[in-house]
Amino acid sequence: MPNDHPTAVPLSGFFRDTLLDQCGATLLETSWQKNVIVDDCRRLLASFMHDTPATVGIKGLQVGTGLDAWDVTPPAAPVPGTAALTDPHPYLVPPGSLAIDFLDATSTPTATPTNRIQIVATLAPGVPSWPDGNHATSTLREFGLVASLGGTDVLVNYRIHTAIAKDPTSTLVRTIWLTF
Repeated sequence: MPNDHPTAVPLSGFFRDTLLDQCGATLLETSWQKNVIVDDCRRLLASFMHDTPATVGIKGLQVGTGLDAWDVTPPAAPVPGTAALTDPHPYLVPPGSLAIDFLDATSTPTATPTNRIQIVATLAPGVPSWPDGNHATSTLREFGLVASLGGTDVLVNYRIHTAIAKDPTSTLVRTIWLTF
């Protein structure tokens, strides 16, 4: 039997960051950059189609400090097999701090289901509350969306990025687009 089945269309993800000072002025605005859709996202989608119990969509956004060494020598690009942030104690931005919308063909939020979603995470002043016992600074270098697959938390996507020194008075607005 010939192997003539269609090839999979790759899932894709992009993000951009906007860092605001306490008065709302823009301190940093990045261009759109790719993030890696990890293998567990594909398993999550299959689990939805199979109606697997205890499978839940996006439950939050983990942010972490990553490694200080990344500031000097950037790490290799993340791979789809990535299963966790490097930071062993990431901060979870809860669902209440996320705005999740479908996007239409013009990238405008819509209530009509499409194959694209936008997740906007707002890390208000004092979030995360670092430094703490696990973090010497509040510098952010990595993130990943989290879902639940059969009751176990898994990453949906992952990205290592240029260090963002988020002070206690600044707000970080992270916008993530996922296309399925």
